[in-house]
Amino acid sequence: MQAGILTAEQADRLAAFLQEGAAETPRFSFVHVLYYLGGMIAIGAMSLFMTLGWNALGGWFGFLTAVCYAVLALALTHWFLERKQLQIPAGIMATLAVALVPLAIFSAQMALGYWGADKPFRHYHQYIDGRWLMMEFATLAVAAILLWRYRFPFMLMPVSVTLWYMSMDLGPLLVGPDWQDWDIRKLISLYFGILFVGLAFWVDIRSRHTKKDYAFWLYLFGVITFWGGLSLMRSGSEWGKLIYFGINLAMILAGALLGRRVFAVFGGLGVAGYLGYLAGRVFRDSLLFPFALSLIGLGIIGLGVLWQRREAAWSARLRGFLPRALRELLEARAA
Repeated sequence: MQAGILTAEQADRLAAFLQEGAAETPRFSFVHVLYYLGGMIAIGAMSLFMTLGWNALGGWFGFLTAVCYAVLALALTHWFLERKQLQIPAGIMATLAVALVPLAIFSAQMALGYWGADKPFRHYHQYIDGRWLMMEFATLAVAAILLWRYRFPFMLMPVSVTLWYMSMDLGPLLVGPDWQDWDIRKLISLYFGILFVGLAFWVDIRSRHTKKDYAFWLYLFGVITFWGGLSLMRSGSEWGKLIYFGINLAMILAGALLGRRVFAVFGGLGVAGYLGYLAGRVFRDSLLFPFALSLIGLGIIGLGVLWQRREAAWSARLRGFLPRALRELLEARAA
């Protein structure tokens, strides 16, 4: 303003605009903590912390109660969005409506005789059962409709949890009685994790021109599903363990490339686990191993220094080989 670029009125309008944008961007502030804390308590009350007392309502009355609760959540979504222009509370209320779908379907199933009166809803979050699939498909269908209408990124949280559960509940349907075999369950987790991450990447590509992060929750649960299945596989050969180490290194690089910390976090855990295995088993009595490992670490730091000096030129050259959509995604994440 002192330089004469902006008038006092323009400066005030710009400050108000920036303040409004900051208020609607999720960040670690007291107000936003209150928003999400209240939302997670409400969602948890209707899902993780649901007691057997819900069954006392009866099947159809429980169904109507869950539907009315969801309608109230959608009414609050509309009120927060249209009347108050508050994006974050509106998104939390829409997420609550999605989270109520499994409870509504569970109550309807109980009324139709699928479940006994002593079957608590919280078992949905604890046990694998092919009968949960009806609840999961209904949740995905309702979430797709509400996402088309409201487009709040936080709504992908219950969607991601539902897909995670579905990857386990589909086991009995896909492989029959053998699904209880621990090795088969690890493979199912691994393959579904790959599909999960692929879906997250597709969403990331599709939403690359927006400032909202729709892929965060999909990446989180996709990586958990993939890395969990991978890490639980116990290879009897050193080559298998080395491949595990290489996959985790690739996850760290993918996280740096895509700007997704979840890859780097779990990849780092895998690398640390492998190095711990080498130190405790393979080179337990070796004096040279710690020194060799420290030299490797210093070499990686040196590579980082060299990359920082030439990052712009190297990045531009490497991105030139990538498809346009992926290049735009990386440029958006870098910004």
